[in-house]
Amino acid sequence: MKKQIIPYARQSIDESDVRAVIRVLKSDFLTQGPEIGKFEQEFARFCGAKYAVACSSATAGLHLSATVLGMGPGDLWWTSPNTFCATADAALRCGASIDFIDIEWGTYNMNLGLLEDRLKQAAQKNCLPKVVAPVHFAGNPVDMEFLERLRRRYGFKVVEDAAHATGATMKGQRVGSCKWSDLCVFSFHAVKIITTGEGGMITTNSRELHEKLCRLRTHGITRDARNRPPSRKFPWYYEKLELGNHYRMTEIQAALGRSQLKKIKAFHTEREKIAACYTKHLRQVPLDLPRLTQGARSSWHLYPVCVRGGENLRNKVMSRLHRAGVMANLHYLPVPQFRFYRKRKGQKYMPCPQAEKFARTEISLPIFPAMKKQAIQRVVAVLGKALK
Repeated sequence: MKKQIIPYARQSIDESDVRAVIRVLKSDFLTQGPEIGKFEQEFARFCGAKYAVACSSATAGLHLSATVLGMGPGDLWWTSPNTFCATADAALRCGASIDFIDIEWGTYNMNLGLLEDRLKQAAQKNCLPKVVAPVHFAGNPVDMEFLERLRRRYGFKVVEDAAHATGATMKGQRVGSCKWSDLCVFSFHAVKIITTGEGGMITTNSRELHEKLCRLRTHGITRDARNRPPSRKFPWYYEKLELGNHYRMTEIQAALGRSQLKKIKAFHTEREKIAACYTKHLRQVPLDLPRLTQGARSSWHLYPVCVRGGENLRNKVMSRLHRAGVMANLHYLPVPQFRFYRKRKGQKYMPCPQAEKFARTEISLPIFPAMKKQAIQRVVAVLGKALK
């Protein structure tokens, strides 16, 4: 009998989600209706931010964030090498340059001590970054309070990549409150903490950035009478102020997002239980287990483990897992190692040996709210046998 496949992640959709989507399908609006505004208000309130702007993806949200902060040729954007390429691409799409700060072992987030050293060096050379974009990898928040002290000292802007971290907290502050950042970007991809199928959200406490984000996700167009010539006083007129994109979310997605947001506490509880179970049963296995940032509560989008023994052993273990129907994954290959980034003319990146070691040894174990106890036990058993 063929064993059931255990995916590394899976969405959790129930009848309340289906009803929410059907309700919108039967309504007058499929795009640009009331659901989007309600989702934005509810999400901003959930995070503790003043504003939220829904968009078509976290990739779109990162690009919008780079744009509203004025990234362009001659500007520098620093981020983590342990991320999806969209975090770096955001700045490149604006014509800016990028570089990477290596990760710390255990949290696998940007090493803030190393960042501080690099900032001191950059200040001496008068080449400080315009933006630092920390990534809350696997849902484990970066120490944003420490980063805020560096931001005040060196004057850079902060864009949080919270694609993994919806609902996570740092020292009692919800990720997305923007207490220690200018902007925070979330993903609602199918396997994220909550889903809209595809979709994203940006939170901020700046009215100016909020207004600009809203324009730029809709081609740079506004109907605000303050920005129209006096001759175009009627409400059917509009004005284009800048080059924007079509980065809008649909009403269908927003309805699903609102329904999912109501269940986020339950989703978190289940993810925490699975993570605790892995931690308990894998302590005696030759693996490096994830370590949370001090003061953090992770959303546990991923449960990353590192195989002690190098890349060949990791690959053998991964193959053994897959043959057993456990579809573990790899997150992430270091962004600066991709051919596209290596071949950029005149570009030389800071060394990232920890991120390279991580990529050679990491395995993302299955974790999702509907995962049963028997599935967790099977993952642990197969992993233990593979490492003997």
